[in-house]
Amino acid sequence: MSHDVKFSLGTYFHGTKADLKIGDFLQPGYSSNYEDDRVAQYVYFTGTLDAAIWGAELAKGDTKERIYIVEPTGEFEDDPNVTDKKFKGNPTKSYRTRYPLKIVAEAVNWKRHDPEVLQAMLDNLAKIKEAGIRAIE
Repeated sequence: MSHDVKFSLGTYFHGTKADLKIGDFLQPGYSSNYEDDRVAQYVYFTGTLDAAIWGAELAKGDTKERIYIVEPTGEFEDDPNVTDKKFKGNPTKSYRTRYPLKIVAEAVNWKRHDPEVLQAMLDNLAKIKEAGIRAIE
């Protein structure tokens, strides 16, 4: 972990297409939510509902998009995939951890991004992939 390790409490979200239950744990070491040939070294989560919606919408798979409210079980750090690489500071409140995240609830009645906004994001991600850039560390 970096020197910018956090322990603060707040409301945190994880967007995915995985069908999990309250009390389950999200852990590193499983297939990535976004790349078929990658094992996740971290579990990613956010302090904003919008960033979690993106996570759910962009996750691989054809199952229902879900947003879980999660509780970190250990230290975590700012997600370097967005912090300072794409946005100064951490406006999306995006984090990663090597410790499990406990699912404490499921968010319901959230609104998806408009189809054209989602398609623009998918198009940008396709361009990044074509350029050979791996989006997630």
